[in-house]
Amino acid sequence: MRRAFPDLLAGGIFVLIGGLFAAGSLGYDRGTLLRMGPGYFPLLIGGVVAVLGLAIVIKGLIAADDITFGPVPWRAVLLILAAVVFFGVFVRRLGFVPTSMVTALLTTFASRRVRPLVAVAVSAGLTLAATLIFVVGLQLRVPLWGW
Repeated sequence: MRRAFPDLLAGGIFVLIGGLFAAGSLGYDRGTLLRMGPGYFPLLIGGVVAVLGLAIVIKGLIAADDITFGPVPWRAVLLILAAVVFFGVFVRRLGFVPTSMVTALLTTFASRRVRPLVAVAVSAGLTLAATLIFVVGLQLRVPLWGW
């Protein structure tokens, strides 16, 4: 019988992460369903992740697929990594709006098919949405422009 190694590996990682979250939540008060404590949600999410990982492992044991991996898209990997690092380093220095705009631009240029005008439009929309959600809606305490 053939096994799907990527499914077994991914499922095992999910089971491990979910189990660690669930085990870590046991040190906190779980409360009840109506009055949830700080350990309730991590226990619930950890359990769901572990069960989904177990389902992936079972699928990998039962139905193996031949998966061929293509070349690694290094441009996308590097640009997305650079965007995350850029945001973390510069959000307090430049402010949320310009940092979000540059971060969104970097991630849109990870694709070779995007045109510059589309990238700017998508970045502006994402920046507006992120500002409304995080700064206005959730009242995140971060400067909008510079210090």
